[in-house]
Amino acid sequence: MTKVQRTTTRYSDCFKLQVVEEIEKNGLTIDECRLKYGIGGGSTIQRWVRKYGKQHLLNKIVRVETRDEIDELKRLRAENKALKEAYADLSLQHKDLSLQYAELSVNHKCSEKVIEVADELYDMDLKKKYEQELSHYFKKKKR
Repeated sequence: MTKVQRTTTRYSDCFKLQVVEEIEKNGLTIDECRLKYGIGGGSTIQRWVRKYGKQHLLNKIVRVETRDEIDELKRLRAENKALKEAYADLSLQHKDLSLQYAELSVNHKCSEKVIEVADELYDMDLKKKYEQELSHYFKKKKR
């Protein structure tokens, strides 16, 4: 069995910079550069671009904040949290009131039904008397 000797090709820094410059300035793709210069490895040029290229600066966002901006951001986050908690409390109160209203509405309907049944059984007009009694308690204010 014969061993196949692999040849390792070493490229100078100047050559690497030239390839990276063609990619960045002339807009060639990595595959086009590989074919043009006869470079074998698929990731070889990618490593050169990461090492020698200026593309790494394009994807980074540099954000400069002053102390006041940081404090304001913390204050706004705290205010947002407090508002969310207040909204949750109001939402729960509203839900409780809705349930109470629904319960009162059911009770009112039940009492009306009882009055109707009593009207039929005793042949009386209890509904009219019931409404008159309620009107004493809930007198409308004249303007």
